[in-house]
This record gives sequence, C-alpha cells and structure tokens, in this order.
Amino acid sequence: MKRVISSILALTCVFMIAGCNKKKAADTNAKTNKVYTMQIGHAQPVDNPRHVSLEAFKKIVEEKTNGGIKVELYPAGQLGTEKEMLEQTCSGVIQGFRGGQFDFLPKLLIFSLPFLTENSEEITRLMSSDFAKEVCKDSQKDGALILGLGDAGGYRQFSNGKHPITKPSDLIGLKMRTNGMDTIDKTFKALGASTVSVPYNDLYMALKTGVADGQENPWVNVTGMKFYEVQKYFTAINYQFHPDPFYVNLQWFNSLPPEYQQVLKDATDEMFAINNQKIAEMQNGALETIKKNAEVYELTPAEREEFKKAVQVVYDQYLAEGRITQQELDTMRAIVAGK
Repeated sequence: MKRVISSILALTCVFMIAGCNKKKAADTNAKTNKVYTMQIGHAQPVDNPRHVSLEAFKKIVEEKTNGGIKVELYPAGQLGTEKEMLEQTCSGVIQGFRGGQFDFLPKLLIFSLPFLTENSEEITRLMSSDFAKEVCKDSQKDGALILGLGDAGGYRQFSNGKHPITKPSDLIGLKMRTNGMDTIDKTFKALGASTVSVPYNDLYMALKTGVADGQENPWVNVTGMKFYEVQKYFTAINYQFHPDPFYVNLQWFNSLPPEYQQVLKDATDEMFAINNQKIAEMQNGALETIKKNAEVYELTPAEREEFKKAVQVVYDQYLAEGRITQQELDTMRAIVAGK
C-alpha cells in the first residue's frame, strides 16, 4: 500500500513539474513571439547623417532582438513638424523621435550656447558626460525618455542673400530665420539682426520668397536641403552645435523586456558614434558643393573672436534669467576642457 501511495505521489510530482516547465516554456515563447513596433520620426532627408545612423540603429536593434523589435523610420518630416513629432512621442502615438526640439526640456538649450566648444571631440565629451545625462532625466515627467544625446549635424554656419558676413555689424538689419530656439534668437539679436521663426521643412521656400534673408545650419544640412540654391553668401563661423536628443516614449520603453531595453541603450550609443563619424565624413564634401554654388567666407581667428565678444551678452542673459547657474556653466566648461 505504501508503495502504491509513494508511486502516486511520485507521479503527481512529475506531472506538476512537467506542468510548471510547460508553463515556463509557454511564457518564454509568448515573450519571444511578441513583436514590438518602434516608429521613429525625424525631419532630415535620407542622405543626412541622422537618417543614415538611424538606419544603422534599425539594423542593430532588429538583429539583436531577432526581430522582436521592428523599427520603422519616417524621415523628412513625414509625420509633421519636429514639435509635433515630439508631442506624438510623449503621448505614445509614435515610439521615437530624433531632433533638436527642446520645448519639453528647455534645459537642453544650455548646450547650444554660442561658441561653447571648439571641436567635435569637445562636443562628444560634453554630450556623453554624467552632467548631460542628469539634465536629460527631467524629460521623463512629460512621458519621454532620452536614450542618448548626439551632435545634430556639426557646427552651424551663417548664410544670407544680401551681402557677405565678415563682422558682427554685417548682421544689422538682416532678417534671420530661427527654428524657435532661444539661443539662436538671442545670438542673432545680440548681433543686431531681427528674427523670424520658420519650420525646417518650410525654410527653402522662406529663403526663396524673402520671408527670411538668411539662416544658420551645418554644412550637411545646407546641402541636404539645397539652401545654396536660395542663398548667395555663407560664412564659416562654427558658432554653435545643437544637441540631438533621441526621445523614446517612456511607457512603451518600460513595457519592453529588460534585455530589449538594454539592446536599445547599446544601439543608441552605436548610433551616435556612427552619426558623428558620418558628419565628419560628409561635411567637407558638403562644403565643397556649397563653394561651387555660392560664396563662402572663412573667418580669421581674430574675426571670429569679435563675434565671440559680441555674443557674450547671451551668457549674461542666461545667468540673469536663471536658465543656468554659474556652477553649471563652470562644470560644462571643465568637461569641455577635459578636466
């Protein structure tokens, strides 16, 4: 009798263990078979470093998740303006957005203060710093996680259709386009220009029709959008770079398995490394294209110094308005200097 009972108990345990293992396998299969869609929008054309690096991101993510995350890219403003795409990301309509839209996190503007850095190595050091990561945390209150920061296209240059810009006073009276960024607006006004806000994808026509006399953008953006067709004079000034945040919907990200979250973080780092490499590779070729179609004036170090002095007021305004503290400014400058 005892042997019968023991046999029954043994069989019961076997069935229970088998049932547990079967459930675990089912759970694992369910997780493995679920496909997460990641729709990502941005405003740049397909030959821009932003899109090229996003294509690399797509490949990395889909390969490392074995198709568990399907990435769909929507370039060239297909999903709306940059502000609209950021709103869509925060609300969960789409899952990701890359671009220089800082309405939900204006603190990012401190990285775009004029003449803050001098070369791409300093930009990378600042964008990957613990200080930058701490600033990015505030985006989560609006429903978006910033997975990383990069360079939005290289240093930004001036252009206009009226006359060469070789000194600060040459901007007096010019109507210069801004994308709504406060640091651009303040910089141009410090130099004596007036400003008009125009969405990026409307800028070509705004320059052609005279809604704006001039604009500022990196060389790769100028060639990508063919602004040299509607601008005669360019100035190589390297006055500012824009941080390139990669926003991801927070709720969607938190719904992913931990291993998928790590894949996205790692792929983001690789994406921005590729982005910076492509900028370096493409900007010289872009500059040569512009020189064939327009006049390009390259400032001497002394001439550039005059512009730096003229826009020091922008730093004074940011400190006075409480947008940045002296300690934060000192921290950024120390990071840039490699200290």
